[in-house]
Amino acid sequence: MDTRISGKTRLMGVFGTPIKHSGSPIIYNFCFDYYGIDCAYLAFDCDASQVKDSLAAMRRLNMRGANVTMPCKQEVARNMDRLSPAAKFIGAANTIVNDNGVLTGHITDGMGVVLDLKDHGKSIVDKDIVLLGAGGAATAIMVQCALDGAKSVTVFNRSAEGLEKARRIGENMMNDGVPCKMEYHLISESELMHDMIRKADVLINGTSVGMRPVMEGVSLVTDMTAFHENLVVYDIIYNPLVTKLMSDAVANGCKEENVIGGKGMLLWQGAGAFKLFSGLDMPAQELKAFLAKREAEGVEPLQDIAENVPY
Repeated sequence: MDTRISGKTRLMGVFGTPIKHSGSPIIYNFCFDYYGIDCAYLAFDCDASQVKDSLAAMRRLNMRGANVTMPCKQEVARNMDRLSPAAKFIGAANTIVNDNGVLTGHITDGMGVVLDLKDHGKSIVDKDIVLLGAGGAATAIMVQCALDGAKSVTVFNRSAEGLEKARRIGENMMNDGVPCKMEYHLISESELMHDMIRKADVLINGTSVGMRPVMEGVSLVTDMTAFHENLVVYDIIYNPLVTKLMSDAVANGCKEENVIGGKGMLLWQGAGAFKLFSGLDMPAQELKAFLAKREAEGVEPLQDIAENVPY
C-alpha cells in the first residue's frame, strides 16, 4: 500500500493510446516522491475523439496537469484556453497545466533536445543548425531552437508536403518577430544538404532513419566529408544507443563528446513538463541513477514519451 496517497493528493496523468508502454508514470512519481509533492500520476487510454471529455474531467477532478501523446496532441491544442508560443506555432500540445480551471497547452518535445544538448555542455544560441526531418518531433525541435536563440535552422525533409508544413510554421514565427533565419529543402538535394552540414555548428537527425529494427544501419548523411571537428551531432533515436549517423560522425572527424544520442531526450522532455507543473527543477541526476538501476536489475527500459515520428 502506498501510504503517500491521502485525501489531499492531486491527480495527474498522461493521455493517449496505446498508453500501457508509457514511462511517464515512473518518471513523474519518482519526482513527486523526491520532493514530497502530494500528487499521483497515472496513464489514461484516450483517443482523439475522447479529448474533450478528458479535458472536462481534468477540470471536474481538479487535476493539476497532464502529458499528452499520440494521437491526441493536435486535438488537445485545439481545445486549450491558452497555448504557449511553441504549442501555438506547432498546433500541438504534449503538456497541459491546469490553473484553477484554465488549461494551458505547452509542447516540450523540442525542449527535450535543447535541454539535453545543454546537459552535455552544448548550446544552440547563435548557432547554425541543420535539421533532418519535418515530422512531429522534428518540427517541435525546429520551433524550440528558433525560439531559444538559434542563428539559423535549415530543414531537409523527404516529402514536399511535410516541408511545406514546416515552411508555414516558420513563416508564422517570422511574422511574429522570431529572428531566426530559416530555410527548407528536400533531402533529395543531396549535394546542398551535405554542403550545409559542412558549414553548420549543429546537425540534428529528427527522423526515424537509423532506428531499430527496420532502419538500423541506415543514415541520411552519405558523404563522409560533411562531418568536421567542430560539428555537434544529435540523433533523437535512442534504440540503438549508437546509430550509424553517430558512428559515422566519430569515424570521420567529429569529437566523440560532440556526438549525442537521443536517450536523454526522454528525460529532458519530462524535465520541461515537470517544471511547468511544479515550478521545480527535475532531480535529473537522481532520476538518471534510478533509471540506470532499473535497467541494471533487468527492468524493461522506458519507452519514449513522445514518439519519434517518421519523416
